[in-house]
Amino acid sequence: MNRQALDELKQQISLLDYVQAHDWRPIRRLSRDRLMGLCPLHADHQPSFLVDPSKSLFYCYGCGRGGDVIRFVELYHQVRFPEALALLQQWRGLPLLLRAAADFYGMQLHRHGEAVAYLYQRGVRSPELIEHMRIGYAPGGCLRGWLTQLGYPLRTLRQAGLVTGAGYDAYIHRIVFPLEANLYGRSLTPTAPPHRFLPGAKGGLYSWEQVQQCPEVILVEGLFDYAVLWQAGFHNVTCSMGNHLNVRQYRQLCDRPRTVYLAFDADTNGSGQRAAQSLACRLREQGINVRRVSLPDNHDPNSFFVQDGDARQFQSLLEAAQG
Repeated sequence: MNRQALDELKQQISLLDYVQAHDWRPIRRLSRDRLMGLCPLHADHQPSFLVDPSKSLFYCYGCGRGGDVIRFVELYHQVRFPEALALLQQWRGLPLLLRAAADFYGMQLHRHGEAVAYLYQRGVRSPELIEHMRIGYAPGGCLRGWLTQLGYPLRTLRQAGLVTGAGYDAYIHRIVFPLEANLYGRSLTPTAPPHRFLPGAKGGLYSWEQVQQCPEVILVEGLFDYAVLWQAGFHNVTCSMGNHLNVRQYRQLCDRPRTVYLAFDADTNGSGQRAAQSLACRLREQGINVRRVSLPDNHDPNSFFVQDGDARQFQSLLEAAQG
């Protein structure tokens, strides 16, 4: 990318918009419309992170780092310059395209009985929940035509990962969950890889803006775990989409004092509980109160509810959770 293209990219993406989209909140306003808040790049306890929207620059008086939006992406996501450019380009162009794809998948869900049956099998039965999570279905073979009719070039669809290099829909026979800047697809067929994301970052904690103010948060690994808990009335739940948190997800959990209940899978190989133990130690170092939920052997929250567990029983597990 040449200098002119770099300058155009920085002009198109506001540093303030980007940092606020990644959960930064200004605490006070200074002269010349500059903003000060806690630094998202280190464990900050008093406002030291300055953003100058007019110049699209930042500087932290605590850790001494500063620069433009590209430099912020490098530091925040801990990536190198080329990866930072790719993340910014994705963040700039994907939202409208992904929303159009998610809307299409949403229209397909109730047209395909196998998709509805699969959701029922996984305990997803509430229309309110389906609307809340904007759950859809990718039958395959028709997304490309829909999006090109809306004016999206085939090259753009390939770059986003929605269409393969050969021109076919990338998601086929998958339940689709829209994420912040990605799409998660869960395969209905046992022959295909079960989990699929589009290229790029999976983003922050799922639906974090709806639980950020909660003094107690339940963290689960998978979106189907999230679904059954939300459906059962536990609306203070969030999901990391795996048992290893990325940098942004970890920072989100540590952004204020709270209690975090780790309801990770009770796998036969112990991977879920080992990950919970490791995360619990890291969170406690940041002053977070952590409780580890002990699910029955070989269960995750989804299977717990599918196999006749209920909200009262899960509440008992939360109350029995150990520090």
